[in-house]
Amino acid sequence: MSKGGSVVNNEQEIKEDSVDKKGIGEVKIASDVVAVIAGLAANEVEGVYSMAGNITNELIGKLGMKNMSKGVKVMMEDGTVRVDMALNMKYGYSIPRVVKQVQEKVSQQIENMTGLIVPEVNIRIAGVNLGE
Repeated sequence: MSKGGSVVNNEQEIKEDSVDKKGIGEVKIASDVVAVIAGLAANEVEGVYSMAGNITNELIGKLGMKNMSKGVKVMMEDGTVRVDMALNMKYGYSIPRVVKQVQEKVSQQIENMTGLIVPEVNIRIAGVNLGE
């Protein structure tokens, strides 16, 4: 596992039936890429303020650098991806409704972009932001 908890395995081979390789070669997707897809998808949902990360990620954010896999842990095995995420919510939004939308959006985007199956997206609400 890398620092920041964003990666468990370095790469995951896509199943042959999910990508038309046309005999050119094999395709592998780094789990960092899947974590970024998950982070971007979650941030598109109304009510999500930001991804929540560890202290290192928070310091990087304060320096103006953006880590889209912050707060995302990806476990890849046998053509499937399990995602654990930590989010900060905007005040006033329904947590169950927003979480369901995030789970659907993250699962859909990973499956559409990679062909990998996403059996679960686990979400932890780490905080609520009162501003904006």
